[in-house]
Amino acid sequence: MDAYSSTSKKTSLMQIIPVMLCFFAMGFVDLVGTASNYVKQDLNLTDAQANLFPSLVFFWFLIFSVPTGVLMNKIGRKKTVLLSLVVTAVSLIIPITGNGYMTMLAAFSLLGIGNAIMQTSLNPLVTNLISGDKLASTLTFGQFVKAIASFLAPIIAAWGATTYLPTFGLSWKVLFVIYAIICFLSISLLGATPIQEEKQDKASGIIASLKLLGRPFILLCFLGIMCHVGIDVGTNTTAPKIIMERVGLPLEEAIFATSVYFIFRTIGCFLGAFILRFVPAKSFFAISIIMMLAAMIMLYACDSLLSLYIGIGMIGFGNSNVFPIIFSQALIAAPKEKNEVSGLMIMGLFGGTVFPLAMGFAADAIGQIGAVAVMTIGVAYLLYYTLKIKKINA
Repeated sequence: MDAYSSTSKKTSLMQIIPVMLCFFAMGFVDLVGTASNYVKQDLNLTDAQANLFPSLVFFWFLIFSVPTGVLMNKIGRKKTVLLSLVVTAVSLIIPITGNGYMTMLAAFSLLGIGNAIMQTSLNPLVTNLISGDKLASTLTFGQFVKAIASFLAPIIAAWGATTYLPTFGLSWKVLFVIYAIICFLSISLLGATPIQEEKQDKASGIIASLKLLGRPFILLCFLGIMCHVGIDVGTNTTAPKIIMERVGLPLEEAIFATSVYFIFRTIGCFLGAFILRFVPAKSFFAISIIMMLAAMIMLYACDSLLSLYIGIGMIGFGNSNVFPIIFSQALIAAPKEKNEVSGLMIMGLFGGTVFPLAMGFAADAIGQIGAVAVMTIGVAYLLYYTLKIKKINA
């Protein structure tokens, strides 16, 4: 056991807390959905103009993820995370200074860039603190912390828009102020926290990183991430439409289906952080995917509101732990290229653009059952991936 592995529990806790606060900052990207609705209202935008904001987020994941993996080899993981926090802080300050369309486009672009850098570098940084069979559960707990920030964003924005307390004329934009303060706190705490990093990966370029997809298991993990995110974004966008089509509820009531998904995904992240400490990752992953497959069958066959909510909740719970398990599998499968592999896995978040697009065409052709069919293909792939999961030794 090396000197780093024998670090005291107190020191480990002092390192984990700033890192978990960074996971909270990672969740700031999900405010784009809430903010875009308010910006649309403030600037009288069309749906197409407003929808450009969330689309930008996934675009920057495609562009910046792999280069960030290369950057980590040069400056280290902690410095890369700090860079991502600085970019995120700037993105949160910009909307406070103005309200023009181009101003908001710049803000959300920087938010997407900062988050792409953060998601690529923060997960490998955790491997400097946690290893072996505890890695998946720690990454899952990080996703739970991230989900808290995502869950709070619409609540804070609504409070800012309706509160009688002084918000200095910012209204819903008080959300940016609060999250910017937390972001600066994250920068301060992480910057002051000593983290002994592993020896930097061998120098590599973007092409060399992409060549890692030539390794069968890394490619399987990449496609798994694409399916996970595609199902995630697809459920968020399609669940209300299914409720409207099957039950006939108006959008104002059907939109609660999205909240059901987020609630159960958050619960799943929280419980998964503990379950994965006692249950093998392969077994828990299999249970999660079978749960999602059963949920897809319910979305095909059921017409009652309760049964549809149960199915949507099962997808949320089942999909909540897919990302950290696949991510940890990929990192451990390529211990000498963790930075590059992290970039590739985060690039897989582009599945959040691919799946909804395919689901939209399918829904236009045969109704929302077509969208469910596209998601089912993703679940089927994850079921196949279950057979390939490797045992992780502590």
